[in-house]
Amino acid sequence: MSLKIRLSRAGAKKRPYYHIVVADSRSPRDGRFIEKVGAYNPMLPADHADRVTLKTEKIQEWLGKGAQVTERVERFLAKAGIVAAAPRPTQTKQHLPKKKAQERAAASAA
Repeated sequence: MSLKIRLSRAGAKKRPYYHIVVADSRSPRDGRFIEKVGAYNPMLPADHADRVTLKTEKIQEWLGKGAQVTERVERFLAKAGIVAAAPRPTQTKQHLPKKKAQERAAASAA
């Protein structure tokens, strides 16, 4: 059984509120979970103290048991100093022309 620390959506339509939960990776997003370990309210300003609340002792306990963290929750934990921030790619190469187009451009420039 692999455990994930992830977001579970709550709140009304167009008024999101998320619980940070420990859940089995196979359970639905808003379904069964093992424990609530925090909350995230995106409706509050970014500098508000209650935007992200974490139970750090419980999170560290679950991380010690081998729970994996999703990308979004990892950002919250890195900002709180609980885990090290993973490097994020700054830019992909999808915006570049494909190989044949680059060859044509090089041929026309020469």
